[in-house]
Amino acid sequence: MSSSPADLVRAFHHAFGLAARSTPARVAPELAAHRAELLAEEAAEVAEVSVDGPLDRLAHELADVVYVAYGTALVHGIDLDAVIAEIHRSNMTKLGPDGQVSRRADGKVLKGEHYEAPDVAGVLRRQGWVPAEGD
Repeated sequence: MSSSPADLVRAFHHAFGLAARSTPARVAPELAAHRAELLAEEAAEVAEVSVDGPLDRLAHELADVVYVAYGTALVHGIDLDAVIAEIHRSNMTKLGPDGQVSRRADGKVLKGEHYEAPDVAGVLRRQGWVPAEGD
């Protein structure tokens, strides 16, 4: 069995009869709200253990966030691996051609003059998404 998060979560959704789409689409508001609640719950658990919690618990909670995020993407029919690849491509353009990195005082990497925004809509269109009005 594959160890890719997308494949593992897809197996879980199929085994438990949970929603899983193969092309991107909006879902019922109730399902979308439920997924948002699950994500918020998991993010809160990460925040709870991030500073003072044991490392094994932090690892567990981070994995839960990823698992629920992949499940939410699956419910919406989004190939999250492809979206992450596009976000990564975009993030790498924050590095200047001279190898310089611009940072905020807290260390966050900033967008430089060569930054290219991610084309997430393009990724979704390649997955079969047809934007409806309001998308």
